[in-house]
Amino acid sequence: MGRATHQLRLLRASSNLALNVFGDGASTASLGSCARASLIIYVLYRSFLLSEMAKENYPSLTEVVKQVAEQQHLQSSEIEKNKIILFQLQVRYQELEKEMDSIMLEMKKTEREIYLQDDAIGVTKYHCENLEAEVRALYSENMKLRFDTEIIQEEYEMTSARNSKYREKIKAHKSLFREMESKMPIVIELAEKKAIVTELRAKKEELMSDLQNPEGSAIKQMQEEIALIKQEITTVKDFINKKTDLLEEIKKAHAKLRKEIEVQNKRYDAILKRLHCQLNKLHSNKRQWHWNIQQMEKKAEELRKSLGEVEFQISI
Repeated sequence: MGRATHQLRLLRASSNLALNVFGDGASTASLGSCARASLIIYVLYRSFLLSEMAKENYPSLTEVVKQVAEQQHLQSSEIEKNKIILFQLQVRYQELEKEMDSIMLEMKKTEREIYLQDDAIGVTKYHCENLEAEVRALYSENMKLRFDTEIIQEEYEMTSARNSKYREKIKAHKSLFREMESKMPIVIELAEKKAIVTELRAKKEELMSDLQNPEGSAIKQMQEEIALIKQEITTVKDFINKKTDLLEEIKKAHAKLRKEIEVQNKRYDAILKRLHCQLNKLHSNKRQWHWNIQQMEKKAEELRKSLGEVEFQISI
C-alpha cells in the first residue's frame, strides 16, 4: 500500500509538472504534448501499479482503481480549465500586443511631435534673436529720427519764415500789379480809344443829320469821311482786340501764378502736418522712454535698499 501511494505521488508530480509548464505561458501545442505525456505516464504507472497489486494480492484493488479514475477525472477537468485559462490568456496577450502597438505608435507620434516642437523652439529662438536685433535697430533708428526731427523742425521754422516773406512779397506784388495795370500804356490807350470811338459816334450822328441836306457834294464828302472813319474804327477795333488778347494772356499768367502759389501753400501745409505728426510721435516716444527710465530708477532704488539690507545683515 505504501509503495502504491508513493507511485501515485510520483504520477501526481509528473502531472503537476506538465501543468506548471502550461501555467508558465506555454502554447496550446505544448499543453497538448504535456497532457499526452502525462496520460502516457499515468497509463504506464497504472499498469505497473495493477501488476504490482496483482502480484502482492492487494485486497482493495477496486478502491484504488476508483481513486485513480477519480484522480484522472479531476486532472481532465483541471486540464480543461487550464485550456480555458490559456485561451483567455492568449486573447489577453493579443489585446496587450495591440495595446502595445498602439502605445508604440503613440510614442512615435509623441517623439515626432517633440522633434517638431524642438524645431519650432529653435525657429522661435532664432526669431526672437532677429526681433532683438530689429529692436536694437529700431532704437537706433528712433534716435536718428529724433535728431532728424529736430533738424526738420528747424528747417520748418526757416521755411515758415521764408513762406511768410514770400506771402508778403506776393501781396506787395498784387498791389503793385494793380497799380501798374492802372498805369499801363495799353490801358491808357484803350481808354483814349474808347473816348475816340465815343467822339466818332457823336460825329456820326451829326453826319446822319447832315445827310438830309440835298447838296450832293457834301453828302459825298461825308460818305468819304464816314468810310475813313469806319476804316479807322476797324483798325482801332483790331488794335483793341489785340490788346484785349494780350491782357487775357497776362491774366492767365497771373491765374497760373496764383495756382502755383496755392499748390506751394498746400505742399507746405502737408509738410507742416507731417512734421507735426512726427513731432507728436516723438513726444509720445519720449514720454514712454521717460516712464521706462522712472521704472528702472525705482527698480535700482529697490535693489540699493536690498543691497543695503544685505550688507547690514553681513556686518551684523
